[in-house]
Amino acid sequence: MTYQTILAASIFLLFAFAIEQICRHRGIPSVIVLVLSGLIAKPVLNYYGFELNGVDTLVPIIGAVGLVLIVLEGALDIDLRKDHARVLTATGSMALVSIVLCILCLYPLATALLSLSPVQALLLATPFAVISSAVAISGSSILNKDDQEFVVYESSLSDILGVLFFFALLGSNGTLSGILFNLVGGGLISILLSIVSAIVLVLLLLRTDSHIRFIPLLAGLFALYALGELLHFSPLIMVLMLGLLLNKPTVITRFKPFSRWVPADYGLILSEFRTLVLELTFVVRGFFFFLLGYWTDPRDFLSLKAWLAAIIALAIIYTVRIVLLRLIVGRERVKVLLWFAPRGLITVLLFIYAKEAFTLPQYLTGSAMLIVLISAFLMMLSKRFAHGEPEEQKTELQARES
Repeated sequence: MTYQTILAASIFLLFAFAIEQICRHRGIPSVIVLVLSGLIAKPVLNYYGFELNGVDTLVPIIGAVGLVLIVLEGALDIDLRKDHARVLTATGSMALVSIVLCILCLYPLATALLSLSPVQALLLATPFAVISSAVAISGSSILNKDDQEFVVYESSLSDILGVLFFFALLGSNGTLSGILFNLVGGGLISILLSIVSAIVLVLLLLRTDSHIRFIPLLAGLFALYALGELLHFSPLIMVLMLGLLLNKPTVITRFKPFSRWVPADYGLILSEFRTLVLELTFVVRGFFFFLLGYWTDPRDFLSLKAWLAAIIALAIIYTVRIVLLRLIVGRERVKVLLWFAPRGLITVLLFIYAKEAFTLPQYLTGSAMLIVLISAFLMMLSKRFAHGEPEEQKTELQARES
């Protein structure tokens, strides 16, 4: 059984890599193919007498690991420079206001139709308000430089802000005071501890001259994350801080005791670490979405209620996005950026946490999967608009010059 498992895992990784490459060249979100592969694999494996055991346990664990890696990857993509202040302000405002408005629109529906308490309704609404950076960033390669930068920053910040808000709600005692304590009091404690932890991890990386440096760094990160969750803090803030400090160590090294701690080849070190994080994220994401498809009951897609809930949620998501894009980036960029708000791993993982916290109707699992698949499909269809954009800009520039 040991060698069969090794063989199966190896073949799957090669299969996932092939899917990733083909989807990248064809402009198809790999999440669609991976989930569908998992859905198809279950009846096929069952026909031949094979069954994957422990999927119910594996999906949340792999999802939690993926959550940390995605937030870290997103933080590494955020460059804290003065000339990026404008785009950071625009994308940060877009991410925050979009999350708030989507939650406020979905909240009354959850309380009225599902008879949930206020906190439960907020917990259910939050996963669908968060953009998946893992899906959005991989699909943004077809965009021009400015639009791609917008998608990278917005989706990364949306992941981070949405996750922090969700776990602040989840860790509360169901009262307004508990939520405020987690967001303000507990948040401040988490920020202070996270800053200290992140600084220590960065300094250890800077002072380590061993060839083995990234795995101990990630092990320390995951250990502190797990400890923070057990103590009901917000350890994802630490993940965010670590990524930001790694990307800009001068925040630390400007102080005299650490002024000479950055090695001459730090740029190469950071590039190698970013590559490792990207590859680990690819592995985790591939296993997660395949197992998620295997774990999903196909009958969940047949429910009329599942489709109605998904359509209503998607209508709210994109209506809010149209309004905010017109206000923040201008009407001319709406048709390109509108569809780059897919839901993915973050949405599914947070939804699973919500299901574990309180009872939800089974058809909502189908709704969550439909929202992920449809939003990824809409992003794929937007390719023709994105490809038309540079030509339109070129024509407009030539008209102005003439």
